[in-house]
Amino acid sequence: MSNLGIVLAVIGAALAALLAGIGSAKGVGIVGEAAAGVVSVDPSKFSKVLILQLLPGTQGLYGLLTAIILLSRVGIIGGTAADLTTAQGLQFLVASLPIAIVGLISGIVQGKTAAAGVGITAKKPDHNGKGIIMAAMVETYAILALLISILIIYNIAL
Repeated sequence: MSNLGIVLAVIGAALAALLAGIGSAKGVGIVGEAAAGVVSVDPSKFSKVLILQLLPGTQGLYGLLTAIILLSRVGIIGGTAADLTTAQGLQFLVASLPIAIVGLISGIVQGKTAAAGVGITAKKPDHNGKGIIMAAMVETYAILALLISILIIYNIAL
């Protein structure tokens, strides 16, 4: 029995959590830098800029969710690890790539967009919602990547 299949699946789960998490961490950091400047001048805007800072954090959650679903599907979580072929392991690895790659990129891009929204909030606090909507548009693609990763994971024959 070769363990390569299960190793490839676990690598896929790790990539989903790791890359999407890096994207979120970077994105949240970008917004945090912009938000700290605004709050240092006007502390009353904290809650408005905090919402913008939270937005890029979702990609990391999507990557974590994908990793948990994948690990559960192959029996690493809540069961006995499946005896996966190398081909099945590769399928799980490839299934993790949409959220891993899109999560990495969209987390950073959403952070930049949300940081621009912080700029809107600094100058025109009553237009904060426009910045949120702009940043949320980037979220769409992370959600699509999450969905395709999950659909692939659940459609791999075991």
